[in-house]
Amino acid sequence: MIRIDVPGREIIEIEHVVLDYNGTIALDGQLIEGAAWRIRELCKSAHVYVLTADTYGTVRSQCDGLGAEVKTFPRANAAECKEEIVRALGGKVACVGNGFNDIKMFDIADLSIAIMDGEGVCAGLIAHSDVLVRSAEEGLDLLLKTDRLRATLRT
Repeated sequence: MIRIDVPGREIIEIEHVVLDYNGTIALDGQLIEGAAWRIRELCKSAHVYVLTADTYGTVRSQCDGLGAEVKTFPRANAAECKEEIVRALGGKVACVGNGFNDIKMFDIADLSIAIMDGEGVCAGLIAHSDVLVRSAEEGLDLLLKTDRLRATLRT
C-alpha cells in the first residue's frame, strides 16, 4: 500500500494504481523510456493496472514482465470502460492519464495525476486532476516518492 500523509488533509491510502497507456506511459504505442522500471517498483507497493483500447496493438508486448495487469476494451466506450474498471476496484485508487476519456475515472479516484507529455493533455482533464505533471516519469515518481505529493497537496 502507498500511504500519503498530507498536512491538513486526510491520509490518502492507495492500493491500486491505474495507468492509461497511450499518451500517458506510452507514445505511439511504445512504452516511454524510464516508465518500465518505475512501474515494476510501483508493483511492489500496489496493484498496478494498465488500461487501453490498444490503438497500436502493442500494449501486451510492451508491458510484458512489468507485473502490471493489462486491461483492454473497445475504443468506442473507453471512458465508460475505464470508469467501470476503477469503480470495481472499490476505492483506494490512484489514476494517471492524459485524455478526455480519463475524466470519469479521475472523478472517482482517490488521487488523480494528469500527464502532459508528448501527446499533450486534454484541457478538460486538468480541472478533474489533483496534480498535473510534465511527464510520465514525473507522475510515476510522485507515487514512488510521496513526499513530493505532500508538498504539492498540503493545505
